[in-house]
Amino acid sequence: MAGYRWGLCCQFMDAPIRFRTATHRYVGGLDPAARRAYLGAIARDNARSLIAAVRHCHAMGVGAFRMNSQILPLATHPESGYLLEEIDEDGEARADFLEAGRLAAGLGIRLSFHPDQFVVLNSEREPVVASALKELAYQASVAELVGADTIVVHGGSAAGGIPAALERLARGIDRLAPPARARLALENDDRQFAPADLLPLCERTGVPLVYDVHHHRCRPDGLDPAAATDAAAATWRARGQETYVHISSPRDGWAAANPRPHADYIDAADFPEAWLGRALTIDVEAKDKERAVLAIRRTIEGRASAEHRPADRPAAAPPATPRPPASPPAPR
Repeated sequence: MAGYRWGLCCQFMDAPIRFRTATHRYVGGLDPAARRAYLGAIARDNARSLIAAVRHCHAMGVGAFRMNSQILPLATHPESGYLLEEIDEDGEARADFLEAGRLAAGLGIRLSFHPDQFVVLNSEREPVVASALKELAYQASVAELVGADTIVVHGGSAAGGIPAALERLARGIDRLAPPARARLALENDDRQFAPADLLPLCERTGVPLVYDVHHHRCRPDGLDPAAATDAAAATWRARGQETYVHISSPRDGWAAANPRPHADYIDAADFPEAWLGRALTIDVEAKDKERAVLAIRRTIEGRASAEHRPADRPAAAPPATPRPPASPPAPR
């Protein structure tokens, strides 16, 4: 089947779907029984919200949903942390997470995680690496429950120079538990690690590259979007999965002193011509969430042309939307 799988990131602007959070300051003041009850209620509510999110994404024609990495808040906190079974004594939250995964698989909704910036697998400080490994193991355990196939991290620290940082990153990847290692993907960032920096490591380790075109325009490397997309797609083919990419637009325009902050919506001129005719999962990183996803989808698909047909996608991931459009002009 043809088309893009448009992705929504973590939250909704209009739909009444919310994911609860918690703070250590509050939870730390509760007695053990009250703490378990409080966190258990959040886990149950968030599992139900994930079911609602999957259903609503399908209803909108949105084919991917990035889960909040704190869907089980404080799970890896050094003092307030817990295992799901410790706060979910009757198994209700676990059952709902499993149901969310079955629903997502049945509707063709691709689920993923994108941990916070404190997850640094290549830090020069061992406690930071140990914390990152613990966090990724937790996220992989939730990913197993719901069938999420991708956990995206940035390259991390560039201390000591890019070559040394990449060697530390390779060692960090080697230390991951198998469930996390099997889902890990690397993303180029907007300051330190460009696609050309990460691609050799991706090819060497079998970890695919999530190509972020906005980041690439902020941190160029000599590759154009077509070459970067081709190379990233090859890393996903090696894993047998649909290529994952990210798109956003600069809040203050490309001429701004700092073009890195994300805009509320996507400027169609920022959609790479190189993405036309490809089967892609495209996470839309925009402040107005589903409004932005639906807006860029309407714009791109409004220019649809029968001449553009995407390459074959892996059988396990049916798309949610029709064939892509004719090419918009690239920025610059």
